[in-house]
Amino acid sequence: MGSETNRLQPTVFVDAVPRLRRARRRGGRRMGALARLAGIVLAALLPLLGGCGGARYVWVSPRLDLQPLTPVGLVTFTVENGQGELNQLATRRFAEAAFAGQEGIEILELGEEEAVLADVGEPEMGPRAAQRIGTAHEVPAVFVGHLIVSNVKPSGALPTLSAPQIKATVSVELTVRLLSTKTGATIWTRSARSTDTVGEVGLVNGRPYFGAKDPNDAYGQLVEELVGQVTDDLRPHRVRQ
Repeated sequence: MGSETNRLQPTVFVDAVPRLRRARRRGGRRMGALARLAGIVLAALLPLLGGCGGARYVWVSPRLDLQPLTPVGLVTFTVENGQGELNQLATRRFAEAAFAGQEGIEILELGEEEAVLADVGEPEMGPRAAQRIGTAHEVPAVFVGHLIVSNVKPSGALPTLSAPQIKATVSVELTVRLLSTKTGATIWTRSARSTDTVGEVGLVNGRPYFGAKDPNDAYGQLVEELVGQVTDDLRPHRVRQ
């Protein structure tokens, strides 16, 4: 009985070898088919993946190029329904933004609009005033701006003192124009509006007074928002090709 068992074991082992070999061949063929299918899918996806990874960005020039107009004049912005330093801060920030956006330009600060108009003998900033400013100061163009203050909502009653004392939520609209001093026509214009809570606000002659020891802390954020919007055309932009 033990000898019969010894004789049967080799027979079973030998018979199983062809079956194992056939199974391995079938499994190999399946793996090969799967590998070929994966290769086909990968080949189809590579162009798409390459397109996503190869996106190019380029810098484009500012919409408003000041190089041909340099030196450009700048009149201190005027303010409506408000007093203090709000317009002066906005004018300074505007000049800084223009310099930051374009290299090699020159800005000639002409001072307060009232004084500039008096110097050229004009009652208002119109085409003839722009032409006379160009002749007087030898600038091919001049920036003028105007702020309108509205919707002043103080945290308490506005004090009737020249010294601002409280915070208030205000809306301010800034409009800036670039005038040709050759023709007096408007070359470019842009407006922006922002609402923010500002500090150290008072009331003088029925109008809000913006005067602070540090205007940047009091209402610098509001001015930053306005100037950032109106100077967008003065900056280069990075765009996708």
